[in-house]
Order: sequence, then C-alpha cells, then structure tokens
Amino acid sequence: MQITLLKGKLHMASVTQAELWYDGSCAIDKDLVELAGFRDFEKIDIYNVDNGERFHTYVILAEAGSGTISMNGAAARKVQVGDRVIIAAYGQMDEAIADHFKPKLVYLNKDNSVERTTNTIPVQKN
Repeated sequence: MQITLLKGKLHMASVTQAELWYDGSCAIDKDLVELAGFRDFEKIDIYNVDNGERFHTYVILAEAGSGTISMNGAAARKVQVGDRVIIAAYGQMDEAIADHFKPKLVYLNKDNSVERTTNTIPVQKN
C-alpha cells in the first residue's frame, strides 16, 4: 500500500513578494528549496497562518541567498507581503519505506533566515 507523508516544509516563511501578473507559482530562494528537499516545478501546499488561506501551486527557483518567497499569479491574491506561511510538499511511498522516512523540516525567522532544521516534531502535550 502507498501512503502520503510530509516530505519537507518551510515553517513560518515570510512572503516577500506577491506578483499577480507573473507565471503562476511560488518563487523560493534556491537555498531554502534545497534545505526542504523540494524540486523545481514540484507541487506544494501553502498554508497562510495570517489569514487561514490554504492553496496549491508549484515551486520555481528564486536567487540563492535572497530570502525570496514570492506568490505569483492567482496565488498572489491569497497573501499579503509580510504574511507568514507554511510551505509543504508531500511524497507517496510504501509503508515499509515510510517506517524509516524522516522529513526535512526547516524553521525560518521573520527575515527568512534559517532558525533551525530538524526531521522530527515533538509529541504535542496537553
């Protein structure tokens, strides 16, 4: 059986641009793309923490080291510059692989610099 698991995420990224008339996509700093294990043109989900919007688009590369997170095309209508978003990609795998799989989790500061990386999330307590 195939199951779908979180492959990687950028947690609390800050939107730096919203370009309505650019090709629909999300431009992400190339260094952040690599850290999260994303690929150019990969489908991603975006969860806007500031307004609750949730939508799909795909990755395009922005200049390495730029800190760019640009929502383009229709996605630009779902955000405001400065909004904090979670960007996630998922992968399908066999259950046997899933038993040992670890996602790439990248936690960002407000300026999109890397706060920390990990591959686990602590158990949520009451």
